[in-house]
Amino acid sequence: MTAWSERSPISAAMLNPALIAAVLATAAQGYGKETEQGMPWALSFVAAPMVLHRATREALPASTRTHLAAWTGKNPVLRAGFPARAQTLAAPVKEGTRFGLAHHALVLEDDGRLRSAYRRPRGFTAPDELDQLLRKASLVGRWLAKADSPATVFALLGVAP
Repeated sequence: MTAWSERSPISAAMLNPALIAAVLATAAQGYGKETEQGMPWALSFVAAPMVLHRATREALPASTRTHLAAWTGKNPVLRAGFPARAQTLAAPVKEGTRFGLAHHALVLEDDGRLRSAYRRPRGFTAPDELDQLLRKASLVGRWLAKADSPATVFALLGVAP
């Protein structure tokens, strides 16, 4: 991982471990709402690039009724660039996961699944862009839970664990 002093201000802001931990915790929370299980850790490497990349985030469906396969078919340009984005974000996702575990926003279960331990404080209103990120993270978590398996998700998005 690049030292903080060597990171660009934009990279430091958008890829900071606390933000990624919040995105992953919210995605895991959404996943848990659908399955009553933790989110497979490997899906963190899919959820974060979907939410943090603005064009992908804006192209996400409004609900989980749209199947992931249908969405990838309608968004071939986003799907084509997804493997590179996922690979670029692998180290920040690991750093964000460690941050979330260390600060008790995430819990790693014995079977390798992530469960959210994050709760928004009462009365907390997130700034608009953060609120949008977290809403989309919840949607992505619920959406990924509806896929047959993580392997299916990886295949549809053209990535390998």
